[in-house]
Amino acid sequence: MINAEKFRQMPLKKRMLFIVGALLFTAGMGILAFFGGRYIYRHARRAYLLKNSVVLEIPELKVKEPVLEGTEPDVLAYACGHFPDSGDGNYCIAGHSSPYYEYAFNALEKAENGMEIRLYDKDKNCSVYHVAETFIVEPSETWILGGFGDDRITLVTCTDDGSQRRIVIGKK
Repeated sequence: MINAEKFRQMPLKKRMLFIVGALLFTAGMGILAFFGGRYIYRHARRAYLLKNSVVLEIPELKVKEPVLEGTEPDVLAYACGHFPDSGDGNYCIAGHSSPYYEYAFNALEKAENGMEIRLYDKDKNCSVYHVAETFIVEPSETWILGGFGDDRITLVTCTDDGSQRRIVIGKK
């Protein structure tokens, strides 16, 4: 530790370097605290949502995501979103994917027929579906959200370039 008298006796160049070092150290600690706090907050929020929301799981793809109601940007920023007006018997879920960022549905491009899809309700009762189809549609093709007379789950995400939608259909 340096006392005030010793500090005043230092050459000006040394005092300036000491001050700059102290400022950089303080700034670095502030940045670490900010990003560390943000990391902790995100993981705590995710744990809360997984415990208290509907949960989608595809074990083979290591996908396990909370599902909230709605597909607005503020919902999809934290979880997958359930299309509120999807067809009878068709539980439709949207989620982000990207070749650059870690998003919920990045692994959907690897979905294969027969893979298990689990949907847990808020009471953690499980419905099991199996991948039956995967295909690409244009963003305007909303027919995939309609009812088809069977019990299915429809997962919707963007293709890598964002111009189309990747669809994964699971049936019981």
